[in-house]
Amino acid sequence: MRVGFIGLGSQGAPMARRIVEGGYPLTLWGRRPESVEPFADTRARVASSPAELAEASDLVCICVVGDDDVRQVLEGDTGVLAGLAPGAIVAIHSTVHPDTCRTIAEQVAGHGVSVVDAPVSGGGPAAADGTLLVMAGGREEDVEKCRPVFTTFADPVVHLGPVGSGQVTKILNNLLFSANLGAALSTLELGEALGVPRTALCEVLARGSAASKAVDSMVRAGGTLSSLAPIAGALLQKDVRHAASLADGASAPHGTVFSVADGALAAMDHPRG
Repeated sequence: MRVGFIGLGSQGAPMARRIVEGGYPLTLWGRRPESVEPFADTRARVASSPAELAEASDLVCICVVGDDDVRQVLEGDTGVLAGLAPGAIVAIHSTVHPDTCRTIAEQVAGHGVSVVDAPVSGGGPAAADGTLLVMAGGREEDVEKCRPVFTTFADPVVHLGPVGSGQVTKILNNLLFSANLGAALSTLELGEALGVPRTALCEVLARGSAASKAVDSMVRAGGTLSSLAPIAGALLQKDVRHAASLADGASAPHGTVFSVADGALAAMDHPRG
């Protein structure tokens, strides 16, 4: 399978490197020339536009930031969709609203192109180690076609249902992560009020039965969320907003998880609003 990859950021770049090192013909495109320079030591080729990349690809992986970014690389005369042949697959690794993926899937179905929403969790180090988690939504046959490529950078790859279900799952994951950050922060503040030094309580929480990735993130940030804000604040804000939209659309109660997540967002100066 010929693979194209767009979105060579801190997570996308190691994913793309794992793909080309796994032996797949890889084509790259980046808005900035410096984003493709680290691949000069590989067999990856560089396209002059997303459409040119698509012409050389059976599977196009997109790992940009948000909904608008996904649309921008897909649409227009030089976009991915202008170059894809029937039978091709677009894999959306970005975390976006599930309706974005469903709408794109409906738009391209008449051209014989399929969409798999495949958001990931784990960050750049996990991508480099090949241990990302992929949450895949789409037709089973499309997910299975993509699976060998995904397994170059991920373990496990979990198929969750039709297009959009991967995004729903990733958004719920990030909602709970945000809530866990809020709970960790509240616990640390309570500990200080009770006379337990924050650094000591961080060490205990990171190694005791309350340990979680959120606690570990808090520990690495020195027991505060301010250091995490530049990296995760805006992204978690976006995902909690998506979660609220999904809950509203299903007439589902927001519940405690939202209030605790909102506390974390406020501490990072990124209120859901």
